[in-house]
Amino acid sequence: MSGSARKASPKPASGQPARPGARKPRDARSAPRRPAGAAGGSARQAHAAPRPVAAPATADGPLLRVPPDVIEAGVSAVLRLDGPADLVLRGFFREHAYLGRRDRGVVAETVFDVLRHRRLYAHLAQGLGGSLARACTRLSILRRFGDAAVPGLDVPAPLLEALQRVLTIDPQSLAQAIRLSLPDWLHAELLQQATAATAMPTVSTESDGAVRPPAEATAPDAMPLTPEQRVERLGQVLLQPAPLDLRVNVLKADRTAALAALHEAGIDAVPLDVPATAIRVQGKPALERVPAFEQGWFEVQDAGSQRLVEFAAPKRGQTVVDFCAGAGGKTLALAGAMRSSGQIYACDVSAARLQRLRPRLTRSGATNVQPFGLDSERDPKLKRLAGRADLVLVDAPCSGTGTLRRNPELKWRMQSQDIDALSVLQSSILAAAAALVKPGGTLVYATCSLLHRENEAVVEAFDAERLGFDAPQFLRLHPDEVDTDGFFAARWVRMRRPAVK
Repeated sequence: MSGSARKASPKPASGQPARPGARKPRDARSAPRRPAGAAGGSARQAHAAPRPVAAPATADGPLLRVPPDVIEAGVSAVLRLDGPADLVLRGFFREHAYLGRRDRGVVAETVFDVLRHRRLYAHLAQGLGGSLARACTRLSILRRFGDAAVPGLDVPAPLLEALQRVLTIDPQSLAQAIRLSLPDWLHAELLQQATAATAMPTVSTESDGAVRPPAEATAPDAMPLTPEQRVERLGQVLLQPAPLDLRVNVLKADRTAALAALHEAGIDAVPLDVPATAIRVQGKPALERVPAFEQGWFEVQDAGSQRLVEFAAPKRGQTVVDFCAGAGGKTLALAGAMRSSGQIYACDVSAARLQRLRPRLTRSGATNVQPFGLDSERDPKLKRLAGRADLVLVDAPCSGTGTLRRNPELKWRMQSQDIDALSVLQSSILAAAAALVKPGGTLVYATCSLLHRENEAVVEAFDAERLGFDAPQFLRLHPDEVDTDGFFAARWVRMRRPAVK
């Protein structure tokens, strides 16, 4: 799938897209993986409980204690692309249980840095010899830690000199796709979209319904970005680690109390401007050890994912269907927004994921959620909900390109043809979900994708074929503009009287 040199390209993923609720990318960000590498409407971490995987690495401490061959083994395990990187790492750490938390942090940070910069490192490593995993590991460590890492690497002087020399190459002298470590197909698609946006600027509709111009057009005397500059800005942001956001569970606490509990635990955290439930945490603290987390005061959830739930605008007492619930990150956010009133049906094709939702529900205090297992989007059980829902949220299986900061392996596991297969699945799920909306009710289609084929194209196809819904409003969140995961959403209201063509 990657368009990089063969050396830089893993074996392409294959397989059919999964059905509704199949695992997507990062909400750290809930990340179901659909086709071999697809993400489900948000990223893994966003809805998952925090995991004590890594402490921040420092060159003068734990880096020098971890044998380079152990770090390389972790990189090698993940570069096989046999599964989501965080799950592969979890298995790796079980096999290397002697590693302490800080040592696991060094391994994890190196693994994710290699995944983010895989194509660049593979390009620089040409001619250096050895395995791709070994070259990428050494380049990652030297690039991040410089000379402080040299004593621990145990690299022969000529090879060390060669590694240091290639790291001095000016990135601007490289092709943009290599510099940004994007597979050719994804780079080409993003550039094509940026070209179209430059020719006809796309306005974005925020959750308050206001229509605003693109971010670069709002600055006084700002020169419009060229398509290449737009891709560069986005690509550079996608090479950075994602922020760690929390959602305050309003059923148990308010944001002031949650912040006080975090500060008391020695955790640096600040409130975000939007949404009102969002907190951003600095570093990688062991949140699961904080008493307030155990008591259900907050969940890990990307601020963009929280804004998506806000855009859906659930109300107290409503009947709501979370059509692709996954492990339930957005389900819990919906329950909080509804103050645990009304009824939420959390639908998914995976009984295991719905089972993982149950302890989270207990911890949250929400009592209005009913897990609802499905065989597919055509499951006959859905007939009992037909025309009954005030709100149906479709957090569709997708490529997860909006979550590449937290799920960078997705760009190496996905191929262009997978997007075509996903768009067919997305359209099928959206059509099935629309039948559940009652007159006057709301339908929301969402992805954590940056790609037109999964977003506007699916909406346009739905609008062309379906009568009875008004014109959609949109929410578009781009990581380079709002510093959240990338999200797209469209919201319709079902007309009380069928439209006539």
